[in-house]
Amino acid sequence: MKILCIADQIDPLVYTASIKERFADIDLVLSAGDLPMEYLDFIVSSLNKPLLFVFGNHNLEDLGQYQKDYSIVGQQAFRMDMFRGSGATYTGFRVTREGKLLVAGLGGCMRYNRGNNQFTDSQMYLKIFALIPRLIFNRIFHGRFVDILLTHAAPRGIHDLDDPCHRGFKAFLWFVRVFKPEYLVHGHVHLYDLNTVRDSRLGRTRIINAFGHYVIELEDRL
Repeated sequence: MKILCIADQIDPLVYTASIKERFADIDLVLSAGDLPMEYLDFIVSSLNKPLLFVFGNHNLEDLGQYQKDYSIVGQQAFRMDMFRGSGATYTGFRVTREGKLLVAGLGGCMRYNRGNNQFTDSQMYLKIFALIPRLIFNRIFHGRFVDILLTHAAPRGIHDLDDPCHRGFKAFLWFVRVFKPEYLVHGHVHLYDLNTVRDSRLGRTRIINAFGHYVIELEDRL
């Protein structure tokens, strides 16, 4: 199973007329944030594959519609957390099952100017605690808590930077140690040096910086 991971910039190797040929063997796309919805729409319509995404701390124009619990269209109410915008599925602060693959999403970054989708470490811990019932359900009925943790920010001390904006979450380190996903895929930290490490390991979990694009491969679960 091959997964195209994207984050932070519109990659000319992805945003091209040859996307179908270049990524013909992709089964799923994961977006780690800070990308316009139009870009996600292009990828979905071009590859005709499912795409799961979280929001980062930029490109937040559409975030509001995913934060609301309900909206009224005429006389009918529907849950906005089931809304599939631009052909992609929002998995922020929830666990999504795509085929047999289990993906948990934790968007946003460390709070640095009280902007939207920014959190303290304590707040991110609370977001994780809210997922625990579903993670335990997965462990009981699927034999594992989760396969992939999709985030925007990096874990503290792994691929992150020292400035307040790009500092990683300690909460993600705890998540990895307790729930042991096969992958943690993040963005947020831009890679301008080809020698910068973007693939690391913590325990059994591979941690990938998806800046631009990155393809991962794991045992087929679909």
